[in-house]
Amino acid sequence: MTSPEHPGPLALPGVLTAEEAGATAAWIAGQQRPDGALPWFEGHHLDPWDHVEAAMALDTAGEHDRAAAAYDWLARHQNPDGSWYAAYAAGDPRRPTDLGRESNFCAYPAVGVLHHYLATGDEAFRRRMWPVVRAAVAFVLDLQRDGGQLGWRRDATGRAVPDALLTGSASGYQALRCALALAELAGEAQPDWEVATGRLGHAVAHHEELFLDKSRYSMDWYYPVLAGAVRGEAAAERLAARWDEFVVPGFGVRCVRENPWVTGGESAELALALWSVGQQEHAVEVLRALSRLRTPDGRYWTGYVYADDAFWPVEHTTWTAGSVLLAVAALTGDPATTAVFGGHDLPAGLDPDCRCPARDA
Repeated sequence: MTSPEHPGPLALPGVLTAEEAGATAAWIAGQQRPDGALPWFEGHHLDPWDHVEAAMALDTAGEHDRAAAAYDWLARHQNPDGSWYAAYAAGDPRRPTDLGRESNFCAYPAVGVLHHYLATGDEAFRRRMWPVVRAAVAFVLDLQRDGGQLGWRRDATGRAVPDALLTGSASGYQALRCALALAELAGEAQPDWEVATGRLGHAVAHHEELFLDKSRYSMDWYYPVLAGAVRGEAAAERLAARWDEFVVPGFGVRCVRENPWVTGGESAELALALWSVGQQEHAVEVLRALSRLRTPDGRYWTGYVYADDAFWPVEHTTWTAGSVLLAVAALTGDPATTAVFGGHDLPAGLDPDCRCPARDA
């Protein structure tokens, strides 16, 4: 087993050396609570999606016990309906600060569970986490709308919010594909999930009118590609169409189209999306810009306002650092990371038009 000091293949010329990757992994590990929780940073809140992102990064660095502890935290604190709350103060499960339960937050643990299993081959872990994933998927699919899109959340009163977000639904599509892969490993057929996954992927790829208009945010631009709903020539065309709106050469990716602010998380995710459709050179180009956000001890600033030459917000987040490690892991061929983000062998559900099983092309 490797450690943050010796992270294995996490080295990419011009982006990270092995020693730098080790320092970043060590910093993420240092933010983890003794109970396994991974807040944004020590003392800040935890949300389930970013908790999983940081856990996946730990797995890329060989910190498998720490990653497993993060997933066990989710298992211990899952709500009876299969969900998790949207935020917990300082990562403390006794102190939820947002009692809403968001569909993409609750779906994403399936990605992390599959990633950890593929990284470790730990059958006991897979069996232990399968009921957790199964319950979470039931919660998520209860929010699916007639067009296939995922309703955003249940609010604190339990009311289903019907509005759907393109980024959230795209992330949910990746998660459902990973959940289907876990179902296959468990030997439990899930035909309803196959139908739901196919409908969701179709909605994300072909029916943006079903979603709230968040087109000013870069995530709505690249996430359908990152999540695997759009591939091939359509993916290349989608990424090219708005490249100049969101990519600032030498700085990274704008979070919001009209603001002079680039963010590490969006930049690393775009690099993953580019890698997933074979545009490795562009991916490396984007990642190299993130050296501006890196501190000497391996942390990453969340964002940079280039018009003011100022880091903002004034924080270093586990999920920003984690997204960088995941992008580097994909580009250097880490098998678990390439499997969940490349998606070539993940089930794609049933095509809504032909009702036949599909796999990513």
